[in-house]
Amino acid sequence: MTVNEHALTSLAAELGRRLLDIAAQVATAESCTGGGIAEAITRIPGSSAWFEAGYVTYSNAQKTRQLAVPEQLFGQVGAVSREVVEAMVSGAQAQSGARFAVAVSGVAGPDGGSPEKPVGTVWLAWADGERLFSQRRQFEGDRAEVRRQTVEAALAGLLRLVTQENPNAG
Repeated sequence: MTVNEHALTSLAAELGRRLLDIAAQVATAESCTGGGIAEAITRIPGSSAWFEAGYVTYSNAQKTRQLAVPEQLFGQVGAVSREVVEAMVSGAQAQSGARFAVAVSGVAGPDGGSPEKPVGTVWLAWADGERLFSQRRQFEGDRAEVRRQTVEAALAGLLRLVTQENPNAG
């Protein structure tokens, strides 16, 4: 599946409109996308009114330092796991004060996969201060395409969460 930049910009713009309507902010906590979600959001003029912070925590040490992910999780379940993205999304909310947050961690490739977590495996988590959702996805394509699909899934899930839907519905 090819995800184009126009689609990502449209999703981010709609997310911004919805957040402005309810006077809320969003934060991102990214690993495999390297800031791609925050970049899509900040393409939108006026996004400073609703985008609070972006954390690019590529290393496990930074996930712990910036987002308070418990260090022992990495040895227990690995960085690409439900437990880690849920801790990342909670940390992003706590550090930023934003009502909404999204977190992603995955294996974008071309290397780094394993039988349990092949290339294209991505965990996403969304939170709104009261509810927390997470989902494992398996994306196809090269590194750039896995990253683009992850950005799209993250934004689409945020949009569903902001409109009181289940982010996992997509």
